Amino acid sequence: ILFVFSSIFIIIKGRTYTLKTRVINADIKFQNNGVVKIIDKKVVNDKLEIKFKSLKRGKAHIELMNDKAGELHILYVHCFGIITIDEYLGSFTGDHIIPISIIILLFFILLIFYSSYKKSIKQNIYQYKNIAYIGIMLFLILLIVINYLSLKDYYGLLTSIDYIISFASFFSFIVLPLSAIVSIFVTISNMKLIIKERLTPKNMLGLFLGIMFCIIPLLPDRIYYILMKKQIVNIYNLNSPGPYVYDFFETLFFLSVTYLEFVLIGTIIMGVKAALYKPKYNKDYIIILGCGLKKDGTLTPLLKGRVNRAIKFRNNQLKKTGKDLKFIPSGGKGKDEIISEAEAIKNYLLENGIKEKNIIIEDKSKNTYENIKFSNQLAKNNSNMAFSTTNYHVLRAGLIATSQNINIEGMGSNTKSYFWINAFIREFIGTLYSEKKKHITIIITILVIIALMLIIKYYTANI
Repeated sequence: ILFVFSSIFIIIKGRTYTLKTRVINADIKFQNNGVVKIIDKKVVNDKLEIKFKSLKRGKAHIELMNDKAGELHILYVHCFGIITIDEYLGSFTGDHIIPISIIILLFFILLIFYSSYKKSIKQNIYQYKNIAYIGIMLFLILLIVINYLSLKDYYGLLTSIDYIISFASFFSFIVLPLSAIVSIFVTISNMKLIIKERLTPKNMLGLFLGIMFCIIPLLPDRIYYILMKKQIVNIYNLNSPGPYVYDFFETLFFLSVTYLEFVLIGTIIMGVKAALYKPKYNKDYIIILGCGLKKDGTLTPLLKGRVNRAIKFRNNQLKKTGKDLKFIPSGGKGKDEIISEAEAIKNYLLENGIKEKNIIIEDKSKNTYENIKFSNQLAKNNSNMAFSTTNYHVLRAGLIATSQNINIEGMGSNTKSYFWINAFIREFIGTLYSEKKKHITIIITILVIIALMLIIKYYTANI
């Protein structure tokens, strides 16, 4: 609809073009006349306005001269009599309809994704596609902003292309110091995690990402060096494919990285949203996810926080609704533990006034997947369930429950900040894998659009 409307608008408005110049009382000379004709000429606000109308396809050279100044212009007449000035795809009457149409289209797509996101959140907060939706929406907002900023100095179709390409170049200037700062922060946070916990591949995810943040901004310069030194293509001749090949890789690289960074931001948003989520006070069971014990079989501060959060929820539910619930401490016995995590949690619950008849232990599980699976079996697949874990772990536990088609709500206890970074990175990687078709489609779309834009730019430069 937008394309049809815009095309009709351009065909109607584009048949004439008003050239504004400060060369007052100009002597107007044509070369290759018969392509356009002058239908009006007047001075407005110290500018000479010359209105041209198209006659046939072709191009006309216009020379404006007086005693003090002069200007040269080329008017191109395309099919349907549309006139552009100075460049084959330069400015034409009504050309602002292009970025406006792009903004409307992007906004419409944004509304579709927002509607899907709201529906998905209402259905289940713990889904990887929710993270993907947020990343895509942020990227669409960025594209809308770019096109909006181009409105002020819009000068034909090439303006939209140049704005996107120049934005990618501008992004390269700010991403290097920003990436350095982020990488330092992520690396320090990850080192704290390794020191406090232990050295494992999962605990090193943040370290890997920190290194990646440092390397990524240097890649376009490396591509430029290869193209220049190896003389694969001539990157200096604007009429050759060389500069456009480099622009393609640079623009694709930075727009793709920008998109993936927005997916990471989406992961952070959903992680915080999940941690702050407050389950309804209608629960029959609450699962407490185990996470390791002290050598003497008592709870670590991390695990104690999870149990206290569960007790607090139960007390609030009892106070507000009068409905009690049953606790399911979940966690087997590790090689370095004297009792199972479930048994240790049960002892702590008893110490804090919870009756034994309200405790059902699950002591066979070895990980979060089994925690939820086996506990759900003990609860006889009851839909009114909640789980208590640490705040950074709520999203992941919820996603694991969703993968088993278990309807459950989570709550989180506070913990050290260095746990968060690794949790975000892990779910970011999980989102990329789980929603890979969506992300690949977006990246391919970006690739195709950039290629088409640069083909248009190359074609225009060689006319």
